[in-house]
Amino acid sequence: METKDTIPDHVEELKKNHNKNDVVARWLFPVHGKLFDIELEHGTISGKRVIWVNGEEILRRDIMYRLVGEDVFFVEDKRCIIHIFPSSGFKYTYKLFIDGIECEIYNQAQSKILKTWEIKINDKNYRVVLEKDTLNIYLNGILREERPEFCDNGTDTHFVEDGHKFIMSARSGDQNEPIRYSLKVNGNVHEI
Repeated sequence: METKDTIPDHVEELKKNHNKNDVVARWLFPVHGKLFDIELEHGTISGKRVIWVNGEEILRRDIMYRLVGEDVFFVEDKRCIIHIFPSSGFKYTYKLFIDGIECEIYNQAQSKILKTWEIKINDKNYRVVLEKDTLNIYLNGILREERPEFCDNGTDTHFVEDGHKFIMSARSGDQNEPIRYSLKVNGNVHEI
């Protein structure tokens, strides 16, 4: 029996209130294999602040007398702070900090420890993320329980999803790239 993903009615109502014209800042960052999209609405006259995470409203302050300041919220187990600073004239600067690290620097650090493949098979998207330091593998944001098996010059991790066979490989490399990572799906190698 095939199940269909449905969006609850209250989520649709929230999305109707999401005014993209008021979004003044947007950030993308990964946490545990999931990609999160943070949007900030800031009413520069009323001080209204609304924070959206992946299209879901998580914080709303309708009337604020202070137009600058910070808002704290959590994404998974990461403490996030959006700082609003005054800029020249009636402009503002917006910065997101994740566990005390500015988003851009956080993303640079994550890009060094994560390998990510985005694959489309039969109109379905798969996001496979490997944490190089732990060898944890996330498929569409869910941690896989399979463990790597040792083989010639490295490891292979096998798993199946929706009838598709995935093989994540880590092999000895050279001086420029000490370990090479690859992903095979149904026998086809997918490059990053």
